[in-house]
Amino acid sequence: MSIKRNRRGKWVIDFTCKGKRITRVIGESKREAEAALAAMKADILREKYGLGLRAREKVLFETHAKEFLELYAKQNKRSWQRDEISIAHLNAFFRERSLLDITPELIEKYRLSRRADGISPSTINREIACCKTIYSKAIEWGKADVDPTRKVKKFREPASRERILTGDEARRLLNAAGPELRPILITALGTGMRRREILDLMWSDIDFIRGSISVSTSKSGKGRKIPMSGPVAGVLGAVPRRGEYVFHNPMTGRPIQDVKTAFRAACRRAKKNPEDKKDPGITGLHFHDLRHTALTWMLRAGADIVTVAKIAGHQSIQMTAKYLHETGESMRLAVEKAGEFIGGTSLFP
Repeated sequence: MSIKRNRRGKWVIDFTCKGKRITRVIGESKREAEAALAAMKADILREKYGLGLRAREKVLFETHAKEFLELYAKQNKRSWQRDEISIAHLNAFFRERSLLDITPELIEKYRLSRRADGISPSTINREIACCKTIYSKAIEWGKADVDPTRKVKKFREPASRERILTGDEARRLLNAAGPELRPILITALGTGMRRREILDLMWSDIDFIRGSISVSTSKSGKGRKIPMSGPVAGVLGAVPRRGEYVFHNPMTGRPIQDVKTAFRAACRRAKKNPEDKKDPGITGLHFHDLRHTALTWMLRAGADIVTVAKIAGHQSIQMTAKYLHETGESMRLAVEKAGEFIGGTSLFP
């Protein structure tokens, strides 16, 4: 370890630690450089001999992760269940290891192990992001001094999929849906609400007089009101009232948790030709695509992007802009609108 002047006359600390060369520009004072060098030597010695921060009681990763989930994630994050899933995988890999024993190399091995198991890059990136937040809280709570994920790069993720229903597909899907699923699908296509927002709807959230739905379980944490069209109001008004929730599970008294099985069955039944046994129905469709479809339809119908962003509950119009799918037809209509405006001015006779 040494100090020296660089070409600009600044004093620089130059040393190698754990096989890595480290340089730090201190300033114009040699005395300050010597003091900084002494402090760095002390820090390295404390780490080497288990003094100072490293001498603290080692906390197991899984112990801290559990506290993180209970004390922070569940209290502050609507997506805490996603963290819970990520933590289960992280715990399985880092079992019996302390927060201080996990290195960037181990994080890289975790990523490669998950990739070898066939896990998608986006899922692994979310798990590493969860691990990063876990370490952020560990440092804040005095249990660790370094975040081993800080220099770990994300996997490159494939471009997001786009699946927008055509009008024919939407009609076939609604016709194929059972009586309990159909109002859920119409609400999704008519409002752009998320699946969980729809299933958590309470009768007190619906104002049939003013024709609006109040969404209180928004992903962003902010409530919003969505106007109801005639078809949406009609189908919701026809749902039998069996409890406080619109889509009520009589076994639990709580809202229906999922419609995945019924949705997939409806997609299979939504054939172009019902007599064709080889017709697979509607393929490649997820429930969330109904939200994409609704927002895209609104924009194509001429609704302005700010209004659609408010309906969707997006925090910025940039999030809504991804639903603006330019096509040759939509571009032609756009310039024709501009032409109509120009033609109505005094610029042209």
